Amino acid sequence: MREGVTVAGHRLTGRTRPSEVGTWADAVSPDGRPSGVLRFDPRTVATAEARERLVAAVGTDVRLQGGGPIGLLPVIDLVAARDEVWLITSRATPAVADLMAAGRLDPGGAATVLLETAQTLLAVHSAGSAHGALHAGTVVIGEDGSVLLAERGLLRALRGEHASAEQDVAAWVALAGALAANCGQGHAAAALRHASAAAAHGLAAARDTLLAERDAFPGLGRERLAQAAHGFSAPASPEFPAGAAAGSSGGEAVTLLDLPGAADGPGDVMMRFGPGVPTETTAAQIWRAGQTSNAITATQTGETAPRRRRRRTTAWAGTLLLAILIAAVILWLRQTPGAPLAVSDVDVKAPKKTVHCDGKADFVGVVTTNGEAGTIRYLWIRSDDRKPLEQEQRISSGDTSVDLPLHWKVTGSGSFKGTATLRVLSPTSSGKPIQDRASFTYKC
Repeated sequence: MREGVTVAGHRLTGRTRPSEVGTWADAVSPDGRPSGVLRFDPRTVATAEARERLVAAVGTDVRLQGGGPIGLLPVIDLVAARDEVWLITSRATPAVADLMAAGRLDPGGAATVLLETAQTLLAVHSAGSAHGALHAGTVVIGEDGSVLLAERGLLRALRGEHASAEQDVAAWVALAGALAANCGQGHAAAALRHASAAAAHGLAAARDTLLAERDAFPGLGRERLAQAAHGFSAPASPEFPAGAAAGSSGGEAVTLLDLPGAADGPGDVMMRFGPGVPTETTAAQIWRAGQTSNAITATQTGETAPRRRRRRTTAWAGTLLLAILIAAVILWLRQTPGAPLAVSDVDVKAPKKTVHCDGKADFVGVVTTNGEAGTIRYLWIRSDDRKPLEQEQRISSGDTSVDLPLHWKVTGSGSFKGTATLRVLSPTSSGKPIQDRASFTYKC
């Protein structure tokens, strides 16, 4: 695409890079900030079903970002023009693949990429979503050195496929392997490979492995990544394919994240739920009504852009979309539960040494889970016939194991063998209680 073309007020600067779903271009927003524009391959959005799945995927991104920074590339809007669809985001370059190709990613930067990527994926998974296309080309570096995931859910949505957390973990392992190879054969590369192997126990375990070996990465942190990304110059980029400027003769940008004309005033959007609501999707209505023509405008020296009927600015548009999506998501969350917590193993450890007069036996029950959030119900059963009390322990998402302690105080003279049994009542992988026991010796 030639420099000077604008998409919904974002002026393209001429530098592009390919994507699995289309072509990215660097741009400048109406308020002068760096932005990114992704033009989807028209073949991928040729059907109403594909466009609707795309709208849903982008809407999920806006929902995930509604609670604050989550590590995803911030979405500004999704707009359409005739048969073209454009995603507008914060700046989407450089990608990690670009830094690797230019030799600007050191071991500390590689470790930072893996740490922040793992943390973002854990947050996305805990919200019931997944990325689906993680690799060095979809991980980008912000101006402050932050690691951001781009194109979350887009490829799978366009293909009509489901993105899973398991696919993301496998992709993270592949990314770790590529970064380790980029680091050579030293201590840092070995630490990255160690973290990759630890991912077999979950991304939280892989993240913790990297943190435990931070001495191998003297440049760990965002500062070095920010320096690597600063002033990055990509190779000369080809223009967008022929026809990419269709509709650039003037007009207005039409968003796909709400239904234009659904209310009386500009910026007013009506959302309806319940019986009597048309089943036709928002994206399908937009396409069928022909309201997406002429969404892209070209600006040239001396030209004045035509007056838009609905001039949208980044500030209030983001607030409006967020309010709309929060209402829809609250309803969705009430109807769509996340993956359930499940306990797969229990291991009880007792004191190895004999407990002496008026001493205390400290037991630890190590409970292994599938890493989901939830509440464990359990009992500690003692051989001294003390009545057990049912207890609960809340587990956070990403924690694959939890310690449940028992402190057994013993007084008086004599000797005996005490046994403690930890019985997890629910939730378990088998649906039945799981238990383990251990014993200690007391002498006084």
